[in-house]
Amino acid sequence: MQYDDSTRSDHTPFLGYLFWLLGFMGLHRFYFNRQLTGLLWLLTGGLFLIGWIIDLFLIPDMADEAQASLPGGPLDYNLAWVLWLLLGIFGAHRFYQGKMGSGIVWLLTLGLLGFGWLYDLFTLNGQIAEQNTRTGD
Repeated sequence: MQYDDSTRSDHTPFLGYLFWLLGFMGLHRFYFNRQLTGLLWLLTGGLFLIGWIIDLFLIPDMADEAQASLPGGPLDYNLAWVLWLLLGIFGAHRFYQGKMGSGIVWLLTLGLLGFGWLYDLFTLNGQIAEQNTRTGD
């Protein structure tokens, strides 16, 4: 689904490049809503670092595709991803989304012993998109 410029997401090449530094783990691919190849990068060390190096040149296009395919809105994808990365096991990204119940669970269980934090790696873009779409109605 395409969105007009006023409702585009805020996935930026800048943050993509920062996540690329950890790209052999696929973080930049998850950020750009490419969960399957993100998992592949995670399991293969960025396709044995070769794919990781190639991604250096692909990030601007991945950012454009993510911006075009994910809805913008009041919640900022960049902030949610930074909160997930730095404070995710404490549920900061969930509190940011207004999910107080699961935020408290994440806080008390260190992100459900890391499994919930890992689950959010795969679903964070979708969670933010759902919140932004719901808020935009």
